[in-house]
Amino acid sequence: MSKKLDFSPNDFVVYPAHGVGQIVSVEKQEVAGLELELFVINFVKDKMTLRVPTHKATDVGMRSLSSPEVVAKAMTTLKGKARVKRAMWSRRAQEYEAKINSGDLIAIAEVVRDLHRNDEQREQSYSERQLYEAALDRLTRELAAVNADMDEDGALKAVDEVLSARVAAA
Repeated sequence: MSKKLDFSPNDFVVYPAHGVGQIVSVEKQEVAGLELELFVINFVKDKMTLRVPTHKATDVGMRSLSSPEVVAKAMTTLKGKARVKRAMWSRRAQEYEAKINSGDLIAIAEVVRDLHRNDEQREQSYSERQLYEAALDRLTRELAAVNADMDEDGALKAVDEVLSARVAAA
């Protein structure tokens, strides 16, 4: 049995497969004759509620929001040169998907950086665009949740400015 995390109602948390959500409550529920204590997490943008057993939260990778230092590092990652491997797209797509679902903000920033296209570059395929938007959405949601003075639009603008500046410098 893993240790219970110190999460409480109203805390924003990151659930790897879904991104930023807010703990609405902790409730007890009987499942298959066992009484479980569950975090009830609301993902407003996805109109979804998730119940996670409190003793499993760490095992599934649920974590607190990133620190400002990690956010700064993620923004620095965006400034880097895109690293596109020459592997087949299906393999790269799996790697990107794994990074997005890892919940690791820096890994997500790498996906955004690697899949970002400026106007002069070739058009993205549908699957590239889907992965890019999923990563961008996760990144901007956490950025907005960490920075109290920034909403998701502001976070998107900040990410866009970094990516545009990188392209201009190249």
